[in-house]
Amino acid sequence: MTFLRIGNAQRNTFRTFSLLAMLSLTALNVFGAWSPAAAQGNWWDWPQTGAPSYGEKRSEADRTERKPVVLEDLRPGQTPWCSDVMFNAIGGAIERYEKIVANGGWPQIPKGRMMRPGDEDERVPVLRKMLRITGDMPAKGQYYASQTYDSEVEEGVKRFQIRHGLKPSGTIVQSMYPVLNITAEQRLSQLKLNFERLRALGSCGNEERYVFVNVPAFQLEAVEQREVEQRHRIIVGRNERQTPDVHTVIKALNFFPYWRVPDSIAMLDLVPLAQKTPEYLVNEGIRVFNGYNGPELDRSTIDWTSPQVTNYKFKQDPGDKNALGLVRLDMSNEHGVYMHDTPMKKLFDQRSRPFSAGCVRVQEVFQLAEWIARYEPGWDKPGQVRAVLESGQALDLNLTRPVPVYFAYLTAWAEPQSGSVEFRADIYGRDGADSRDTLVHDENDVPPAAAANALAP
Repeated sequence: MTFLRIGNAQRNTFRTFSLLAMLSLTALNVFGAWSPAAAQGNWWDWPQTGAPSYGEKRSEADRTERKPVVLEDLRPGQTPWCSDVMFNAIGGAIERYEKIVANGGWPQIPKGRMMRPGDEDERVPVLRKMLRITGDMPAKGQYYASQTYDSEVEEGVKRFQIRHGLKPSGTIVQSMYPVLNITAEQRLSQLKLNFERLRALGSCGNEERYVFVNVPAFQLEAVEQREVEQRHRIIVGRNERQTPDVHTVIKALNFFPYWRVPDSIAMLDLVPLAQKTPEYLVNEGIRVFNGYNGPELDRSTIDWTSPQVTNYKFKQDPGDKNALGLVRLDMSNEHGVYMHDTPMKKLFDQRSRPFSAGCVRVQEVFQLAEWIARYEPGWDKPGQVRAVLESGQALDLNLTRPVPVYFAYLTAWAEPQSGSVEFRADIYGRDGADSRDTLVHDENDVPPAAAANALAP
């Protein structure tokens, strides 16, 4: 009997492990783990958030696929930020908020525990009143005193979250209270400040074609004949390496570029990495030179604690580890910033994306490159960028028609079609004292530490 009990336990254990194995294989097929068969497709047709792209290796952790992230954070419609229509829409929003301020603004929500659908909370009536004043709930009837966080409140919170660039969860987490409690007077001041910022950019609306980058909104617009033809998510500089305001032109497309590491990144990031991990430079394909025109040095013999290190220059070879990815959009400016591809495409899944050293990384950058180059001789037909990437050969396309580009800092605007008044986190604290406290993260805004802090422009 003892033997039979042991045998049954072993058989049950075997059945359990067999079932788990089958479920695991099924999960790999259903959720799209990478396989040689999948690799036979065209890499440029893969969605950048789901399948491996050129320059992005898949770790074992990556093989456990999460549910695809759907942000829906790009602006709707074809009206550019830089336009008379937008200028007038912000002016209308200012008038609306002046009336709200004149009527006493909206109430403050007492801080406390999380509020979510189904809760009974004495703060809900205050929240309901605020959402009616901001226009996120219908302004109907008398002040409703119910303490139930019902579906109407949930939908109002979602609308508020969408207008502020937050995840529309319908739940109020602890980090959201500072956003809720920005006063009507502060929001009015923010609208007026951005009205003036847009006024200062007035010339861009007269351009035939241009690229407009809104840094705190983490997106760019490709505009032609006063209509937006493409929008792209972007990654911008972190607070200690801010993306500056820039007005210049895109003068060239560099395919399979070298990355000449700027001195600031070399001294602040690269040398400390080399001191800690001597094999880092070899693993990343980064070569070392003694000065701009000096000879190449043997990386294995360098004393990284020597004062001589300050004279060294670094260059990363093209390839799957290159920080610029497969294409760089070259644009002369005093800050030395530009736009480029990236091998770290999963960072575009984050709602807040201040991860770079000041340059702008562009999602679906090959589509933007096609748009920029389409009036160049021999580049008028779609597919030329794809052909260059397929060839694997370095190419610099110097534009005969350089495209103007504007890097701007707009944290508030109004959507002309819907009338929605939009606000975004003041990621660099340029709107006033303590304004950076409005940056809110959700569970999808936790990038891999290695990727967020990686050596990159």
